Amino acid sequence: MTTTSAETVIAPVRAKAAASGATVRRKQGFQHGGWFIAPFLLLFGMFVIWPLVRGIYLSFTDANISGDGASFIGLDNYREALGDQAMWDALGHSAYFTLLVVPCITVLAFLLAMLAHHIERAKWLWRLCFFAPFLLPSTVAANMWQWLLTQGIGLFNETFGLTTPWLTDKSYAMTAIVIETLWWTVGFSFILYLAALQGIPAHLYEAAKLDGANAWQRMVHITLPMLRHITGLVFALQALASLQLFDQAVAMMDFGPGPELSTRAFVQYTLEQGFTSYRVGYASAMSIIFFVIIAAVALGRMVLLRNREEGGR
Repeated sequence: MTTTSAETVIAPVRAKAAASGATVRRKQGFQHGGWFIAPFLLLFGMFVIWPLVRGIYLSFTDANISGDGASFIGLDNYREALGDQAMWDALGHSAYFTLLVVPCITVLAFLLAMLAHHIERAKWLWRLCFFAPFLLPSTVAANMWQWLLTQGIGLFNETFGLTTPWLTDKSYAMTAIVIETLWWTVGFSFILYLAALQGIPAHLYEAAKLDGANAWQRMVHITLPMLRHITGLVFALQALASLQLFDQAVAMMDFGPGPELSTRAFVQYTLEQGFTSYRVGYASAMSIIFFVIIAAVALGRMVLLRNREEGGR
């Protein structure tokens, strides 16, 4: 038998043996690793998958908060929700809040990170001051700013000599929530930017200095391009979080919808339908609609990022 014919016979055997060995290794790996991921899978199924499936089912029924006597009504809840002007108003408030917060918090976090990165003395103190508010519970931060912005006794108006009715006028109520949110949540994005800044190679700046680039040129041509991925991440995370506005708006407005319903967000309106009007089926349909909107935003961000990466190649 020639060498060529022998290799022709042996090659399929080797391939089959390799495939068999890989299958055995995968099975062994699953047998060992499966026990480690089993608790996570169990909790994920109990607290994510099952509530989602249950919510989808309830959205097709007229279930009330007691859970008794629910009957299948098809798409009636969805038809009613899509024609509910109050729901669209609440969604508009959430979108308006998102449009205000996301650009501001992205720019502010970047500026604070640049300051903390380049400052020479007491770096740890600056970083602690910028990040500390994020550690506060949402209700604590909201109650602090509610006191600061209360007309007549609030420290904010007294300090700046203002008489602005931040919490009682619909023209200022959402702005008050935006201010509180910026102060409370900027620390998270600040940490992301700071970590990204520390990961930029120093030799890039040294080479730019040798070429005569000033501080502004170094930031525009080195810092910002190197941070574009983290900026996209911050933008996406803040957008998803802002669309789910609830805690700070409810706490600052004394658990109400704000002056003339101006701060009632989508999540708050959904909870009102489910736990105040006792229409669990209708609230479930609204939740599914909101889930689709959030998923569309997340997928849109992924598509844009992928197209940008492919275009840069």
